[in-house]
Formats: sequence, structure tokens, C-alpha cells
Amino acid sequence: MQNEEIAQQAPASHVGLEHQLPAPPPEPHRSHTVRILVWVFILLVFGVLFWLVLNHKEVAKAPTGRGALMGGPVTITTATATKGDIGVYLNAIGTVTPVYTDTITSQVTGLVTAVEYREGQLVHRGQPLIEIDPRPYQAQLLAAQGALERDTNLLAQAKMDLARYQTAWTRNAIARQILEDQEKLVLQYAGTVKADQGTVQYDQVQVSFCHLTAPITGRVGLRLVDPGNVVQANSTTPLVVIAQTQPITVVFTISEDSVGDVIPQMRRGKSLPVTAYDRGNQTKIATGTLQTMDNQIDTTTGTVKLRALFPNTNGALFPNLFVNTKLLVRTVQGATLIPSSTIQQNGDISFVYVIQNKTAYLRDIQTGVSDAGMTAVTGINPGDMVADSSFQKLQNNAKVVISKTPVPASTSGRNVP
Repeated sequence: MQNEEIAQQAPASHVGLEHQLPAPPPEPHRSHTVRILVWVFILLVFGVLFWLVLNHKEVAKAPTGRGALMGGPVTITTATATKGDIGVYLNAIGTVTPVYTDTITSQVTGLVTAVEYREGQLVHRGQPLIEIDPRPYQAQLLAAQGALERDTNLLAQAKMDLARYQTAWTRNAIARQILEDQEKLVLQYAGTVKADQGTVQYDQVQVSFCHLTAPITGRVGLRLVDPGNVVQANSTTPLVVIAQTQPITVVFTISEDSVGDVIPQMRRGKSLPVTAYDRGNQTKIATGTLQTMDNQIDTTTGTVKLRALFPNTNGALFPNLFVNTKLLVRTVQGATLIPSSTIQQNGDISFVYVIQNKTAYLRDIQTGVSDAGMTAVTGINPGDMVADSSFQKLQNNAKVVISKTPVPASTSGRNVP
């Protein structure tokens, strides 16, 4: 009975096992095809992204101007290169310095009785400035004059006695000693008279010190002393300061490397013009000439001082004013001149756009001296028309439209005659 039950259960177990077995694996050919399709899709995505990146860069490089994007001409203004002269200048910062600056102090002690100038007044040489009470010094002068008169008369009397003694000596009426003593007495009185004359002259000078006058023609500053003040002799406190302003000078420095350009001109006696501009270096204040150069170079700065003289008839140059100076060293003649605004830079290379037949052609140039907005160049010819605007849109061989009549270089800057 038991064996029969086991035999009956065996087929059932076999059937369950068949249902529990896993499904057979997919075919190898179908799996390989799917992998290929996935990689093709990934490559297509990367290709599209790469194309988008390249297209974005080309758009960024394209000109931003409407005319350039649409292929139309660029609107520009122009200037014309001309032939002319341009100066070579040395630029420096200078200080306005009076030719003479007198600080007047008191030579005597006394009471100030009068101040005879106005603050800021232009005074002339010999004009009264300050009066100090002269009475004490006049009294000393009077005493010295009295002593001089007394000793002068004593000398005259001694000379009279000497003449008598000499007559008596010829007659053997007196001893030789008496005559010699009288001669020495005359010499003593002569020395005393000379000392009295020196005292009188000294007292006269002291009296003159009580009347202060202008030693030069110039402009006085603010009042430094008032009537009633007591001033001391040989004091360092000034009573009045006078500065000569017409003419006036400007002291400035140049590099030691530029000394060789200035000295030969001065040795030939050439008068080098100097122009003074304001602090902003925009407005011309005055024009003068180089007067002199210092006798040595400052080793700490490698510069040398120069002094230029200005007439200053309008008083525009004020003492101790800081100015910008331009010293004309030489003049370049027959140069090709264009406005500095037309010159473009690409690193160390300078170039311009020459306009011919309504087309802009890039032309490399070499720049030279610049002055007043004009630059001397080589690489183009006088009469060539160059672009003066819209450089961000211009390219080589670009078509252009001129917005107005070209401006000649001679009217855009200043040529040196």
C-alpha cells in the first residue's frame, strides 16, 4: 500500500518541477541589434550638440552691426592725410618762480609808525613801504655829528700849532722834540676825525633803515605788520614780501636722456619756445622762451632743472603755481599727418583703414611724433582718405558709406610753422 502511494505521487512532483524551470534566454542576434541602435542614438545626440556649439561661436564672431549682419555697407566718417610740419616736444611739470623774491626784515629796533602799501599792490623800486620811528637814531646821528665837528676843529688847531712850530724850528727857537710831538698830535686828531666820520655814516644808515622802501618792482603780499607794532633789529620775522611777477619764470625738469637734445640748441644760441598749460593740460596760459639750464644732473632722480622766462603781461602766471610745460626741441618738416583718432592698435602693430572706391582697406603704418591730436606716420601718402569712426564694424575690404565731407588733417589739428 505504501509503495503504491509513492508511485502515485511521483508524477505529480515531476509536473511541478517542469512549471518551475526559467524561460529560455533571448536570441543573441536580437540583443546585438538593440545595442547598436542605442549607440547610434547617443552619437546623434553628441553630433547635434557639437553642431549647436560651433554655430553659437560663429554667431558670436559675426559683426554686431546691422549693416555687417545683413551684408550692407558701414557708415563712417573720414579724415584726409596731409603733408605738414610737426613739433617734437618735451613735456614736464613746472613751478612758477619769480625772478626775484625779497623778504624784507627790520634792521633796527623801533616802533612802526606807518604802513604805506596796500595788500597785493604792485609797488615800484624806491616806493615807501614801512616807516619806523627814527627819532632815537636821529639823536645818535646828531651826537656823532657834534663829535665830528669838535674833533675836526681840534685837528685844525693842531695843524695851526704845527705850522708855528715848524717856523720856530727853522729859527732854532724850539727843541726838536716839541716839533715832533706836535706832528704826532696832528696825526692823532686826524684819526679821531676819521673815526667820527665813520660813526656819522653808521648813524645815517641806521636812520635810513627807519624808512623801508621797495628794492625791486613787484607785487607785495598780505600785510604782516601794523602801525604801533614794535619790531626788533635782525629779526627773522618778515615785515613785507615782494615778488617780481613781470617777467616771471617757470622751473621744470627733464630727463637726463633729453639733455643731448637741448644743449646743442642752446650752444647755437637758438631760442627754444616753452608753452605753459594749466593743471589739466588743456588751456594754454602763456608762451615764453628757455632761459638757462642747471649746471648738474640730480643723481637721485636722473633729471636736470631748466628755467624758462615768460613776460606775463596779463599776470596769468602766479608765483608757486603748478603748470604743465611743453618745450619745443625741434620741428619735423614735410611729414604725413593724420588725426590720432584714426590710428588703431593690434598689439604692437598700428594700422588704419584707407578708403578707396567706397571700400575700406586695412593698411599697417609706423607712427612718429604726436602733438595736438595729430600724428606723423609712414605707410600712407598725403591725400589718402582714412576712416575716423565705426571701427568696431569695419573689416578689410568692407564696403562703406561716408556720412559727411572728409575733414582735412590741417583743420583737425595744429601744424607747426
